[in-house]
Order: sequence, then C-alpha cells, then structure tokens
Amino acid sequence: MAGKRVTLSDIAKRDGSHVTTVSLAMRNSPKLPEATKKRIQKLAKEMGYVPDPALGALASYRRRAKETRSKETLAYVTNWTSRWGWKDDRSHAQFYEGATEAADAIGYQLEHFWLSEPGMTHSRFSKILFTRGIRGIIIASHSREHEAPLELDWKGFSCIKIDFFPHKPQLPNVSNDQCGSVRLAFQKALESGAKRIGLVMHRGWDMSVDRMWTAGFLVEQYLVEEKDRLPVCYFPAAEPREVWENETEVEVKIDTARFKEWYEKWKPEVIIGNRVFIADAMKELGLEAPRDFGLIDLFLYEKNGKDAGIVQNHRFVGATAINMLASRLMRNDLGLPTYGRTSFVEADWTDGESLPTK
Repeated sequence: MAGKRVTLSDIAKRDGSHVTTVSLAMRNSPKLPEATKKRIQKLAKEMGYVPDPALGALASYRRRAKETRSKETLAYVTNWTSRWGWKDDRSHAQFYEGATEAADAIGYQLEHFWLSEPGMTHSRFSKILFTRGIRGIIIASHSREHEAPLELDWKGFSCIKIDFFPHKPQLPNVSNDQCGSVRLAFQKALESGAKRIGLVMHRGWDMSVDRMWTAGFLVEQYLVEEKDRLPVCYFPAAEPREVWENETEVEVKIDTARFKEWYEKWKPEVIIGNRVFIADAMKELGLEAPRDFGLIDLFLYEKNGKDAGIVQNHRFVGATAINMLASRLMRNDLGLPTYGRTSFVEADWTDGESLPTK
C-alpha cells in the first residue's frame, strides 16, 4: 500500500511555520526572504513532497478569481532604433499581433514599452514594472544595434524572448524555424528536378537569426554532389564588422553587378532567397522566374499561387511566447532560468509558378 501523501500542513508542522508560509515558499513567492524559501523547499524535498497538479490548478484558479476584474498586464518590450520602427518589418508586426490576440484570449492585456525612452535605464524600467505590478515580460524586436545585455531586476519577473537578440542574459525564447525552413526549400528544389541550387542572402538578415539561414542551407548542400555545391551569394560581399560594431544599420540593397557575376559564373537552376530583394537586379539583367531559373521565396506572408516558397508563421510565434509566459506565471516561475531553452515554430510550404517541375 502506498504511503500517505506529504501535504503542505505536514511540512508546516515539521518546520514550525504556518501553512501559508509553506505555500508561499513552494510557489517561490517574492514576499518571503530567500533564506526562508530555500529552507522550506529543502525540507519539502527531504520529506518527499510532490505537488498535486490538479490541486495546483484549482488553487491557481481560486487566486485569480479573487483578484480584481481588470486584466493582468504583460509588458511587450522592444528596443528598435525608434519606438515603432519595428512595425515597418512585417514579421515583427505579426509577432505583436499574434501575441496581442493570444494574451486577450487567456485573460491578459499586452502593453508596449520602448526600452530606449529618453532617460530610461534598466534599473528604472524594473522599478516601473514592479510598481505597476507587472510580472510578465515579452522581450521582442531588439535590433542588432542593441546587443548590450539586459540588466533588469530579474528576480521579480518571468520573461520569454522572441528571436535571438539580445543574447544575454540567457532567457527562454521562441523563434521561427529558419534552419528548418531553408532546408525544406532546398529539398523542394531537389524534388523539382534541379541540381544546382543557390542561396542569395543579405548578411544582416542572416546575422539577426544567428546565421540559421546559412546553417540550414549548408547542411542540405553537403548532401549533394560536390560539383553542384554553389557558394552563397551574400550582400554585402564581406561582413562589415565595423558597421555592426558601430551600431549603424546596413542598407538592405542588392548589388546588381555582384549578383550578375555570381549568376553567370555558377548558373543556378534554382535560387532560394527573397523575390523583393533580388527584383531590381532581375529586372536590370532581363531575368525572369521561372523562365531563367526556379525561384523559392523564404519570406512569403501568404500563399499567392505565383511564388513558391516558405510562409513563416509569425503570428503563431507571438502567440507561443504568450502561452509560454502564462505557463511560467501560473507556476510563479520568476527570475532567470538555470538553462536556456529555444522553441522553434515550423513554417508552411506553398507551391507556386516560380518553381516548375522538370
């Protein structure tokens, strides 16, 4: 026969404290001193205490039912070069749309904060959130220029990050599956009958996702015959480290002469990239897809029948971030995690006229 389940009352009796104190300690509440929480948590472990998920969910529901009717606010924190500049990037705008919809669906409201407000410091920002009772934070839309570590008062907050910047501190994050997307694109190119498959990529886009675009392409390219392995056509030609370090945005523009040189030398049968990015060069050189080569667009936002490529589910990325954050808040999981964790959201493939089958 199984032994009696250890309860919070059992732990309170052994510790000589009130059951409410034990409950707060087990929920890692900031209302208790760290020493008290650690002592009680250690005792609970020694006694073999295992939380009951059903009771935990019920208790969480009761606590929320007693709270004010107004929705709890979550902070959506950006650090672009301007307050709303990230909205000009359609993917980042959709992150926010998905997060807003998901937050509303589960009883939260999302409020935007810009970390580069005049006079704003990380310490001041922490105090603003704490004073307003905001515990949950989504770190989103941080441009490459803002790579300095975030130094918030983490012990009072739960946080989820969208995408990769800034890299420090280590936070749970969610992103599109760029590596998987470009691998899928390469596989679809092979299925079409093509052998010589090239990637045209802006270095800034690649750097913003920790070079996952390049990583996925090289993995797939390794599996084809060496004679069919084309070098990536990057723009700019060399990585301008001094530009990244000086915090200046690189213009997203293709070099037609360089594209022509690469195209004529390597003669790709399929190009993986972005139609908008290479459109000017194609027009100037008199090239058309699929007449001259198959074209797979990595940055589609909807299926249009014309373009074959990848539809990235940006709204679902935002929604996933909210659901991950809500889960942490329900467990009162505050502070920095011991280990980082990254969740990737898969993209959808769509057929189109730009990639005919041979």
